[in-house]
Amino acid sequence: MVCLFALLAGMFPRIADVLIWIARPQMFMNAFNKMYIWPILGIIFLPFTTLMYVIMYTPGVGLTGWDWAWLALAVFLDLTHWGHTAYTNREAIPGYSSGQTVDKSSQTPL
Repeated sequence: MVCLFALLAGMFPRIADVLIWIARPQMFMNAFNKMYIWPILGIIFLPFTTLMYVIMYTPGVGLTGWDWAWLALAVFLDLTHWGHTAYTNREAIPGYSSGQTVDKSSQTPL
C-alpha cells in the first residue's frame, strides 16, 4: 500500500495531498497549526513541498536534520515544474519575443 501511495504522490502530488488530508486530518492540520489557508495555498502552488512537509513534520518538534534536505528537494522539484511549464508555454505569453525575426510573407526566418 505504501508503494502505491508513493507512486501516486510522485505522479499526482495534489491528489496525494488531498488523500492525506481526508485520511489523516489531524496529521495534516498539526503541520500547519490548525490554519486552513497555508495548506490550501500549498496544494495549489507547491503541492510536492506541501506533501513532503506534512509527511516529515513531527508534532512538537517540527523539522530536524535531514528533514530539511528532503523539504529542499521538494521545493526544487516544484520550482523546476513551474520553470518547465513556463518554458514550454513561452509562445503563449503576450509580448514574448522568441529572438528570431520571421518574414510574414514567406514564413521563413530572416
